Amino acid sequence: TKFNLVAGSSEGSTLLNAFDGALLDAGAGNLNLLRVSSVLPPSAVYDEYLLIPPGSLVPTAYGAIDSNTPETIISAAVGVGIPGDGSFGMIMEVSGEFDKNAAEKQVRKMLAEAFEMRNKTLAEIKVKVAEHKVDKTGCAFAGVLLWY
Repeated sequence: TKFNLVAGSSEGSTLLNAFDGALLDAGAGNLNLLRVSSVLPPSAVYDEYLLIPPGSLVPTAYGAIDSNTPETIISAAVGVGIPGDGSFGMIMEVSGEFDKNAAEKQVRKMLAEAFEMRNKTLAEIKVKVAEHKVDKTGCAFAGVLLWY
């Protein structure tokens, strides 16, 4: 299994168009995302330049937020916690009306807790964040794409 972290944001004429634009900005707009929960498969390999054919069904853990309240700051973040022993890792996602620093801090805290709850040792964390200041209708998206 290969994985990559992506994030993007956009304005749109509707909430759905803003979401679509955020997916495009993240590089995932031409994929069919299948939402999954938060376990990274054992020995998954990070690939920053992961190429997935358009239209593919792609398991994805993601967070997204949209808003049509002008001047609102919205953010979405994903984090991947990787153990040192090659076993499974964890994926956490968060989104809300806060800035990118708060989003990253929260997702790192969530990963630490997830590993602690499983009595696992956290060796590495990867994080990707999107922040957006809403003009009229905006969206922030962050996801972990899994490719088998």
